[in-house]
Amino acid sequence: MEFLSQALNGFTAMSYWEYIAVVLGLAYLVFVMNESLWAWPCAFISTLIYTILFWNGALLMESLLNFYYLAMAVYGFYCWKNGKEKKELPITSWQFNTNLIIITVTSLIALALGYVMDNYTHADFAYLDSFTTCFAVMTTYLVAKKVLENWLYWFVIDAASIYLYLQKGYYPTVVLFAIYTGVVIWGYMQWRQHYEPDKEQAFA
Repeated sequence: MEFLSQALNGFTAMSYWEYIAVVLGLAYLVFVMNESLWAWPCAFISTLIYTILFWNGALLMESLLNFYYLAMAVYGFYCWKNGKEKKELPITSWQFNTNLIIITVTSLIALALGYVMDNYTHADFAYLDSFTTCFAVMTTYLVAKKVLENWLYWFVIDAASIYLYLQKGYYPTVVLFAIYTGVVIWGYMQWRQHYEPDKEQAFA
């Protein structure tokens, strides 16, 4: 009951801009699942709001991360709209070895960043925060390129983020990311159904 009370109070305290950002963030996921270009305008506006809100709230790393999301929304729109030679960008799937390399490199970068944050700043959960941030940066690129495995990465990132936000008392965000985690499973199933290996090879 205490958790629900705190979450309710947190939602009540949210500004109208935060509500808009949350709604557009959910709309982005729904549009991405359906491979709609509208995903990227929703992402652009949502991340623009979060960039400003986090900057004003002195959450500088979160603000910079959302600024990256902002740029990737433009890049993602371009990729999905044009593809190669103006062809529709198909869903692709990366091999196990490719994913293993990505995980290894991203983990090493996250470890290095976590060490810096843990030893030279006052950051809480420095390593976990670094891992979620680094993998979110990488996975957003996969979404822009329509790589099927992006949904699997997001599932792990969102689950880890739930724990992080729960420990910090960000209860409204915990609820939002719980929704994200469920939607991610649905998104993977949707893209899996639309994935056509033959079309991927023809596009390459």
